[in-house]
Amino acid sequence: MTTILAAGDHFVRNSLLTDRIRPVAPGATFRELTLPWPVEPFGAVAEVDEASGTEDQLIEALDGVDICVTQMAPLTERVLDASPGLRLFCVGRGGPVNANLAAATRHGVAVTFAPGRNAIATAEHTVALMLAATRRVPATHQDLSAGVWRGDYYDYDSVGPELAGSTVGIVGYGAIGSRVARIVHGFGARVLVADPYVGEAGLAQAGPVELVGLPELMRRSSFVTLHARATPGTERLLSRELIGLMPPGGVLVNCARGSLLDYDAVCDALDEGRLFGAAFDVYPEEPLPSGSRLRRTPHVVMTPHLAGASKQTAHNACALVAGEVARFLAGRAPAHCANPEVLRTRS
Repeated sequence: MTTILAAGDHFVRNSLLTDRIRPVAPGATFRELTLPWPVEPFGAVAEVDEASGTEDQLIEALDGVDICVTQMAPLTERVLDASPGLRLFCVGRGGPVNANLAAATRHGVAVTFAPGRNAIATAEHTVALMLAATRRVPATHQDLSAGVWRGDYYDYDSVGPELAGSTVGIVGYGAIGSRVARIVHGFGARVLVADPYVGEAGLAQAGPVELVGLPELMRRSSFVTLHARATPGTERLLSRELIGLMPPGGVLVNCARGSLLDYDAVCDALDEGRLFGAAFDVYPEEPLPSGSRLRRTPHVVMTPHLAGASKQTAHNACALVAGEVARFLAGRAPAHCANPEVLRTRS
């Protein structure tokens, strides 16, 4: 008999996971562990990152378990050493950064992930931040809440650009970046893309898109939005030099990862009036420290790493995880395996 641990949290709830998985796992026994995210921020646990809960909690819950379905549980070397029966670890997020893939492979555990589960939510949030920054939505709301009617925002030097007719530069053209392209096309924007991993054929899905190098994208784009993955090679991908190439009055948005951007350079550009605005959902350190310069820099719109937060995202994660469980129980290869070498070893 198969035993499945649902290690959900307060977003991808255990009830959502088990309701979706039970129909594809008849006869399976279910256990549950509720992790504290997002009530408590995720972070590093032993050698993995962006995890929730402790190794001891997971070790205890995994006793006798064959399959674990989760979003944030830490799959570490120590957890794997203590869980010899584990064979499948399904992570309901776009990348399994909370799993030690090398250790999982050595232990014969397949790790799957859920690409695209939050693509629509994050793309919509990205465009919302573009509009909020260029139309000064948070600042004017705050003024009105305080009883202040700021007609001076209509001054020519105080108003920003429209998306219609503007050039939007998208850095990273995966599931989220391509969705942003489709949305801003609807506004009438031109779209440039910088992504070394996409060819001309991959651009057709979002309408007329021009593939260019990153410096050219920065020079030509009134709006720039980041959607690249965080890797050692993309650390501060948008450097001070590249940010300095943006046209005066531009808007910069980051809903990807804080490590991709030189935030001090953005703050300098805003303080000096070279950029019209910036909007961020992710930061170099999370939660945002009380002394962060971003808190006192003008024309910054901020949200607390919730671009992917929608009910559909939670349901999408559960559907993708359930599909992997169904394939595993049927003896088929996972659709999205992060360590496919473990499958070759098994075969």
